[in-house]
Amino acid sequence: MTAPTPPRWLDGRPWFAALLALCVLVPFLVSDYHVFQLTQILVYAIAILGLNLLTGCSGQISLGNGAFYALGAYVSVILMVNVGVPYWLTPPIAAVVCFGAGYLFGRSVARLEGLYLALATFALAIVMPQFLKHDALATWTGGVQGIVLTKPSSPVPGVLNNDQWLYFYCFLIAVVVFVIAWNVMRGRTGRALVALRDQPIAAAAMGIDTPSYKARTFGVSAMYTGIAGSLGAFVAGFISPDSFTILLSIQFLVGGVVGGIVSIFGTLFGAAFIELVPDFANKFSDAAPWAIYGVLLIVCMMVMPWGMAGLVRSVRFRLAHLSTARTKI
Repeated sequence: MTAPTPPRWLDGRPWFAALLALCVLVPFLVSDYHVFQLTQILVYAIAILGLNLLTGCSGQISLGNGAFYALGAYVSVILMVNVGVPYWLTPPIAAVVCFGAGYLFGRSVARLEGLYLALATFALAIVMPQFLKHDALATWTGGVQGIVLTKPSSPVPGVLNNDQWLYFYCFLIAVVVFVIAWNVMRGRTGRALVALRDQPIAAAAMGIDTPSYKARTFGVSAMYTGIAGSLGAFVAGFISPDSFTILLSIQFLVGGVVGGIVSIFGTLFGAAFIELVPDFANKFSDAAPWAIYGVLLIVCMMVMPWGMAGLVRSVRFRLAHLSTARTKI
C-alpha cells in the first residue's frame, strides 16, 4: 500500500522557508535574554545533531558527547585567550581537533557494541572534567576556577547588538552543518550507516568496512559536538570543568530522544526542550524543579514515543490521508 500524496499546503519546503524567515526576524522582536536563549537552542541543536548521527543513524550508543563539547569549548577559549586567535577562526580549529579525538576514540572502541559502548563513552564523560582540573593543565584551562571570556562584539553595532550578532553567527554555522548532515544522510555514506545500524552482519557481508565507518562516524559526531562547544563558550562567556559534567551528556541524549533520535531537524525541538523546560520548571516550582522536568519528560515520551519529529510525520500522514479520502469522495 503506497502512502497517500500530501496536498500542496503540507509540502515541507514552504514551511521550511517560513521557518528560516522566522529565525531571521525573531531576534529583532524579543528581548536580549530571549535572544540568548534562542542562540543556546541553536548551539544545543548542533550538539544533538552530532549525537543523532552517531546513535540514531549508525546505532552507536553514546553517553559521553559532553566530553567533546568540553574539548571544543576549551580549544576555542585557549586559542582566543592564550594565543590571540580571532574568535571566528576557532570553531573550524575546534572541529578538526574534536574530529581527530573522536576518530581515535571510535577506533579504540570499534569492537564494543550496545551497553559496553555506552559504558565506555560514559567513562569518557566522567574523566573529562577531572582531566581539565589537573594542576598540570591549570595554566591553560584555568583549573577549577575556569576562564572568563569576553563575548564577541558586533561588527555592525548600529544594526545588530552583540547578542543579535552572536545569534546570527551561530545561526549561519547551524545552517551549514545541518545542510551537510542532510546531504550526507541522503547519500551513499548515509545508506551505509543505516545498514550498519539495522543489519550490521549483512552490511559487513556486502563489503562495508564496519570499523572504519564506525570510527569516522564517531569523528563526525565529535566534530559537530565540538563546534557546538566552541559556540557555547562564546554564548556563556565563561567555562569551567564543572560546566561539563555527565549531566550535560545526558541532556544531549534527552534532547535527541525528545526531538527524534533518527531525525535531523527534530534536533531543534530537542534543543528547545532541554533549554526552555528547565527554566519553566524553575519558575513553576522552586522546591522541586527537577521533579517537574521529569514529569514533563515522561509525558513527552508517552505522547511522542518517536519524538517530536515522529509526531509531525504522523500528523502529516494523517492529514494527507484525510485529504486524499475527501478528494475521492
